[in-house]
Amino acid sequence: MEWQLAEAKNRFTEVVNRALAEGPQHVRRRGDTVVIIAEREYEKLTGKRPGFKDFLMAAGPSFEGLDLSRDRSPMRSVEL
Repeated sequence: MEWQLAEAKNRFTEVVNRALAEGPQHVRRRGDTVVIIAEREYEKLTGKRPGFKDFLMAAGPSFEGLDLSRDRSPMRSVEL
């Protein structure tokens, strides 16, 4: 449903109840519109994604036995 801002302010409880029961509620102010949605819907849209480190530690490849030491030799010779 679409609401004008003033009406949404006056009937905020109804806007929230409808967002929970019926789905997204659009609130318009001049040329801008915002959408009020239930948190469960927001989480579906954004997803609870792990951080990169957490992803690698949980689902990524094993790093056991991987040599991460740095080679200190020059990469190339540079002549000036």
